[in-house]
Amino acid sequence: MPKKDPRVDAYIAKAADFAKPLLTHFRSIVREACPDAEETIKWGTPSWQYAGSSLCSMAAFTQHCSFGFWRANLLTLNGKPLGFGAEGQLSHIRSKADLPPRSVLVALIAQAATLNAGGVKTSVMSAARSRGPAKPVAVPADFRRALAVNRAARDTFDSLSPSHRREYVEWITEAKQEVTRAKRLATSLEWLAEGKPRNWKYMK
Repeated sequence: MPKKDPRVDAYIAKAADFAKPLLTHFRSIVREACPDAEETIKWGTPSWQYAGSSLCSMAAFTQHCSFGFWRANLLTLNGKPLGFGAEGQLSHIRSKADLPPRSVLVALIAQAATLNAGGVKTSVMSAARSRGPAKPVAVPADFRRALAVNRAARDTFDSLSPSHRREYVEWITEAKQEVTRAKRLATSLEWLAEGKPRNWKYMK
C-alpha cells in the first residue's frame, strides 16, 4: 500500500476545525476503496492518482469541503450525474450528514478506479470542452458596483475563468449575515486587486 503523503497531513492540519474530520473521513475511504491509489498534492489540494491518471481530490474552504472525481461526468449518485466543481453533488459538504453513506462513496471511488484501469480517457475537462463555453456567472449587484469602482479588481475578475469567478460569487453570496457579506466583499476586492483567485492560499 502506498505511503501517505505528508503534505496531505499538513493540508488537513491547516484546515478549519469542521473540515478536519471530513477530509480525514474521505481520505480513509479512498484508501479503503483503492488502496493502490497514490496520494499527492495537485493544483494545491490533496489528490489521488491511479493507473497513470488522476482519480479524485478533496479541498477545504472557509465553510465547506468538496470532493471531486476526474471522471465525474461518467459517475452517478442517487440516479443523477455526480457533477463537478461548484455544480457537483459533493461540492458543498459542511458535515458528514451532507455525505452519502460510506458504502456509496467506496463504490464511487471503486467505479472511478475501474475507469482508470480500463484506460478511459474522457475527463470532466474534455467533457466541458465538448459542451462549449461555460455559462456566464451571475454577479450580484453589490459585487458589480464594487468592481465598477475598482479597476484593478475588475480587470482580474474579468480575466478569471468562469469557475474561478463563481468561487468568488459563491463565497460572497453564501454569507448568512450582512456584516459577514460586507467583509467578504471587501476581502474579495483586496485579493482581486492583487491579482489573486479566491483560493490562492491553497495554490503552490
